[in-house]
Amino acid sequence: MIPEELLQIIACPKCKGELLFFESFFVCEKCRLRYDIKDDIPDFLIDDAKEISEEEIEKLKNEG
Repeated sequence: MIPEELLQIIACPKCKGELLFFESFFVCEKCRLRYDIKDDIPDFLIDDAKEISEEEIEKLKNEG
């Protein structure tokens, strides 16, 4: 689990923008990148990030 204090300061490594937190990944709306969390450790390597569509982001936001 990611500590609340850390969630408040984590930013997108590419654009330095705000990240949306979901149970097993983070999403940057601006870059449309998904950063997975593996074994409770966020993987913020830009090369490992997955591109997602605006529609996928909206769906995730509505589900959460």
